[in-house]
Amino acid sequence: MKYIPLVTLALLLTVGCKQKQKQIENTKEVTERVSAEMKKQESWQHLSLSDWQSFGGGEVPKFWSEKDGEILFHPPMAEERKDENGNRQSFNIISKENFSSFILSLEWKISEAGNSGIMWGVSEDEKYVEPYQTGLEIQVLDNDKHPDGKNGTSHQAGALYDLVSPSEDVTKPIGEWNLAVITINHKTNMGTSLLNGVEVATFPVGGEALQELLIGSKFESWDNFGTFTSGKLALQDHNDVVSFRNIKIKKL
Repeated sequence: MKYIPLVTLALLLTVGCKQKQKQIENTKEVTERVSAEMKKQESWQHLSLSDWQSFGGGEVPKFWSEKDGEILFHPPMAEERKDENGNRQSFNIISKENFSSFILSLEWKISEAGNSGIMWGVSEDEKYVEPYQTGLEIQVLDNDKHPDGKNGTSHQAGALYDLVSPSEDVTKPIGEWNLAVITINHKTNMGTSLLNGVEVATFPVGGEALQELLIGSKFESWDNFGTFTSGKLALQDHNDVVSFRNIKIKKL
């Protein structure tokens, strides 16, 4: 029988205990990291087409569809736009839920010469017939071929529409997906528009600072424009083909 000196045995036991303790600590660290990541993921709410409705109430218009996680708008023919009285209709969709301060992340893809928009703080009061009458908008656009792209940089993709121009054009070629991340924080009165990983615009989201920003814009005299601190999100029907996917939102 082979004897192990007591000193050596003590060293082996000490090393073994330290290794076991290290394993426990490592396991704890990994568990905490995974748990934190799960909580982080759980804080995001994913929005499919079932989380939206027609502006003004009712089911999502038939011109919007969802396939393989992609929400697609195909604009109707001119005759399909007319209501029973012969008036032109729009087919914007809004979120079923109201949101106040949040981070909204989504990808968009616009058709050639296309135009659309992403809005928030939208009121459904019956006196408003379009989401853009109350909701601020981040522009979705083919900068090169849509006329709005030549109508001033505050009308280009990533802009706070007609108010704050993007710092640079970082849009992907037509047919490719663009990643937009919009942060609206009423606690700090700060909003940001990120496009494809670049912060292209910052802006106030309410109060006197926003009202000052509206001076000289098309919205200056609009009743209650941009004043709702809680409201619907909206995806715009601008009569062009547009797609959205990976829509998720985190409340702040």
